[in-house]
Amino acid sequence: MAKIISAEELSTHTSKSDVWFSIEGKVYDVTKFLDEHPGGEEVILEQAGLDATEAFIDVGHSEDARNMLTDMFVGNMESVGAPKKPVTPSFTQTPPKEEEQSLISRLALPIAVAAFVMIYKTYF
Repeated sequence: MAKIISAEELSTHTSKSDVWFSIEGKVYDVTKFLDEHPGGEEVILEQAGLDATEAFIDVGHSEDARNMLTDMFVGNMESVGAPKKPVTPSFTQTPPKEEEQSLISRLALPIAVAAFVMIYKTYF
């Protein structure tokens, strides 16, 4: 029978020498994996003691990564769940500014004016 882990207990495992987090209601001790993590230990430490489900899914971990978790399983989260840290993307994308216009819209007026002038000179 799996051990039941409370949010309080999970939150005590946040040091580099003792890192736990939960994913989809299951708690994992990932301490030994810190040095091997392809994304670096920092991303794991940011989720230490928290529900890392959203961060784990957002990154798009492979089935192999999910399978690796089975060896690190500690127990199941209490039904209340672990606190979640807001997930921020590892890169930021600035939305286009409203004043930025596409090339077509910037050229439309000058082209229309030139066409009008040519038509006017041709017929008048």
